[in-house]
Amino acid sequence: MTTTDNGPGVGGYTWSALADAPTRDLFPGIRLRPLWTGDDGAKAVVVEMDPGSSWQERDVHEPGSEEVFVVSGTFNDGLRDYPQGSFIHAPAGSWHTPQTTTGCVLFVFFPDG
Repeated sequence: MTTTDNGPGVGGYTWSALADAPTRDLFPGIRLRPLWTGDDGAKAVVVEMDPGSSWQERDVHEPGSEEVFVVSGTFNDGLRDYPQGSFIHAPAGSWHTPQTTTGCVLFVFFPDG
């Protein structure tokens, strides 16, 4: 067995609790809750979408890609449904129109900010 000193006590190891994350309303029925922002601009957020909610404009992935994991409910990108447990990689420059009929919770990671 190999051990290292790079465990939870190492500098830069951070955590947050969703219950403590501030809530920012994006559109009616859609809330963003920031969890983490890195020194390089990368960030992790939770997006909560109420049943029947939708983005009011195209969501363009700039300056970089967007990684989405559907924590609960069913997410729709304007083309297809993604049920709980789905992972979506949206490359830089692509776009979608987030929406849901059932409501959903998404974990979203922006590697480039």
